[in-house]
Amino acid sequence: MNQCKVMRVFSDNTLLLPMLYCCFSFAVSSSRYSSSCQLQGQFNLNGMHKTGDVILGGLFANNLFSADPDLTFTSEPQLPTCYSFDITGFRQAQTMAFAIDEINRNSKLLPNVTLGYSLYDNCNQLGIAFHASLSLVSGQEEQVTLDKRCVGTPPVQGIVGDSSSTRSIAISSLLGLYRVPMVSYYATCSCLSDRQKFPSFFRTIPSDAFQVNAMIQILKHFGWTWAGLLISDDDYGVHAARSFHSDLGPAGGGCLAYTEILPWGDDPAEVRRIVDVMRKSTARVVIVFAHNSRTINLMQEVVRQNVTGLQWIASEAWTLADGLQTPHFMPYLGGTLGIAIRRGEIPGLRDFLLQIRPVNQFWEHSFQCRFAPPPASWVEAGGELCTGQEVIENVETEFLDVSDLRPEYNVYKAVYTLAYALDDMLQCEPGRGPFSNNTCAHLQRLEPWQLVYYLGKVNFTTTFGDQVSFDENGDTLPIYDIINWVWLPDGRTKVQYVGEVKRSAFKGKELTLDEDKIFWNFESKQPPRSVCSESCPPGTRMATKKGEPECCFDCVPCSEGKISNTTGECECTSCPEDFWSSPQRDHCVPKKTEFLSYHEPLGICLTTTSLLGTFICVVVLGIFIHHHSTPIVRANNSELSFLLLVSLKWCFLCSLLFIGRPRLWTCQLRHAAFGISFVLCVSCILVKTMVVLAVFRASKPGGESSLKWFGAVQQRGTVLALTSIQAAICTAWLVSASPVPHKNTQYHSDKIVYECAVGSTVGFAVLLGYIGLLAVLSFLFAFLARNLPDSFNEAKLITFSMLIFCAVWVSFVPAYISSPGKYADAVEVFAILASSFGLLVALFGPKCYIIMLRPERNTKKAVMGRGTTK
Repeated sequence: MNQCKVMRVFSDNTLLLPMLYCCFSFAVSSSRYSSSCQLQGQFNLNGMHKTGDVILGGLFANNLFSADPDLTFTSEPQLPTCYSFDITGFRQAQTMAFAIDEINRNSKLLPNVTLGYSLYDNCNQLGIAFHASLSLVSGQEEQVTLDKRCVGTPPVQGIVGDSSSTRSIAISSLLGLYRVPMVSYYATCSCLSDRQKFPSFFRTIPSDAFQVNAMIQILKHFGWTWAGLLISDDDYGVHAARSFHSDLGPAGGGCLAYTEILPWGDDPAEVRRIVDVMRKSTARVVIVFAHNSRTINLMQEVVRQNVTGLQWIASEAWTLADGLQTPHFMPYLGGTLGIAIRRGEIPGLRDFLLQIRPVNQFWEHSFQCRFAPPPASWVEAGGELCTGQEVIENVETEFLDVSDLRPEYNVYKAVYTLAYALDDMLQCEPGRGPFSNNTCAHLQRLEPWQLVYYLGKVNFTTTFGDQVSFDENGDTLPIYDIINWVWLPDGRTKVQYVGEVKRSAFKGKELTLDEDKIFWNFESKQPPRSVCSESCPPGTRMATKKGEPECCFDCVPCSEGKISNTTGECECTSCPEDFWSSPQRDHCVPKKTEFLSYHEPLGICLTTTSLLGTFICVVVLGIFIHHHSTPIVRANNSELSFLLLVSLKWCFLCSLLFIGRPRLWTCQLRHAAFGISFVLCVSCILVKTMVVLAVFRASKPGGESSLKWFGAVQQRGTVLALTSIQAAICTAWLVSASPVPHKNTQYHSDKIVYECAVGSTVGFAVLLGYIGLLAVLSFLFAFLARNLPDSFNEAKLITFSMLIFCAVWVSFVPAYISSPGKYADAVEVFAILASSFGLLVALFGPKCYIIMLRPERNTKKAVMGRGTTK
């Protein structure tokens, strides 16, 4: 023993397998480099054997129980006492034998190579299965001759098995150290996909990770977001629970209402507590990921408490359990949806099974007889003796029913997987092999890891049409059947195929269900509702309740400007910029538009006032033209009076540019027209004021020369020059940063305020500042001339008009800044109209009064000497 261990340290990886013999089964009989190993002891097992060039091993549960819980190697052969014969496990073993026989008869697969087998009964026990696997890889020969490096080919090249995840984990953990390939047909634990721990493990059944995903797809398909999970307390259930907890939310948007572990053995109090949890829960869907025996104990308590109205989802471990498909359980389990191993067809299997020779346990189980010598109790009870001449075809037995082959189909695929791997290996061309120096593997010197390499490359299609290949984790392309338990009116039970779930290389996970065939065990004959909280209607979003799973939530209305137009939205979606949420928050509507319109009361009032001012200007202009020869019209340059009236009319009209939907030309024209019109108006007033001062100075001795600077030409030139400056300011503004239409959403979130962006605040400020400068100068000059003799009393009118003008525009600035949207335009229009009316009334009101109502005062004498005549 010690020498073998030392040799392992100095060996390379290709020599690890023979150490298994030395370290576990053999004692070295000579020196360090002994050429033979002696078998320490034997462990005899129930088995079937067939010789061949290549031997494949198999582990099957022909019996369900063992009376020998503690099994060890001894020098004396021993046979474990196994009982409770399992016809299903025996048929699986026979399926492997049939597959090997079929391959040997196939001239295209492994030509000139005969396959043999060594099949052992693991009695459904970990200890027996572990010892059986050691026997398979170590052999049963009394003495094995090896070369000086303790190198040799193992008795079996690969093992088909085991049927249990727990046993497969234990066996593959050991075999993986020596890269002995193991192909399981029933071990589903997702943990076996870990290539670091199980480098030589393969399987022809999908892992539980895919089975969990298949169940999640079913939950998602029917909208079941609230489910309970019951698991067995072993690797099968624990790893499935981990997958559910990690994948259910992201993949299916669901939650687990509870997760309970079904007790091992007889524990009525715990089962009663679990069923009580199920009864009180609002989850109407229950997933049971456990073995048949645990499920039966559970269902007995469900019947006792009369817990109805549940939709059951079964894992493949109990989907096809006959013990649950009884009239006692079907009122509760009817309508169950189950994940089942893919059903396949194996032509010729039934004929092979009919050729079986009498085997004690099988024969006694099938014909209910005993071989001689029978037990005394059997004879006393009048039992029959087996003759070995019974005809198996004449008895009704599950053994011959090949209409629903599921685990057997996986066994069949596992055997063919090993055969195709060996065939690919033998077809290797020397010098073009996959191993070091392009070498090939040889059947006489085959290393287990070499077969593992070819197993990873296997890709074939069965006669039933299923593709078989493995991914990088040793998992086959997954496919499951979905079955439904139908409770017929006559009390019989029918298990029917209703769909499948598979993963393809191109479409990913794919669920196919024929819902019309599904039997629902509810009065409505429809799928049940199983949700913690009903889906939020459109216009609301889900808000998770504190301390509860994410499937339990409140429905919160979407905030303004956001919508949800489908049920069950997690977040509300913001509407586009020009849209706003409807009152119901379920769709976006165009935002209301706001601008100073001609159709609203405010716009109508301002428009009417503007047109009224324009009309009055026209009327006054007409009066002045009609009375142009009268002294009061001719006083102080009638030409400027006419120009002033025209500019006031423009001032009234330019206010209309501020009403209506802003457009590019109106935005560019409104401030330019306003600025130039008012500068023209104020320029005329300023020149008038200056003329008054000049005339007063000329009336004094030595002041005659002052009038030569204020002739008609000079007055017109001054007005033109002052107006041209404003025109230049407007032109520079429009060229550098022109005002443009702008959709403003800052004032109101639910409205679009159309306004004109000034473009350049500096340009707008300079425009207003220039008007203000001229107005202030006019006011100052008029104020200085207010106490002149009555013959020059127009200065008082100018002073009053400028006072109104300045007051209006000084109050305009803060009002304009603080007014949002269309009201800013309304303030500006109001300022224009107010200042224009102020100038019109203050300057032309008294003159029109004299012309129209007091014509006797419209004389040169009255105009020139009114203040001194009495």
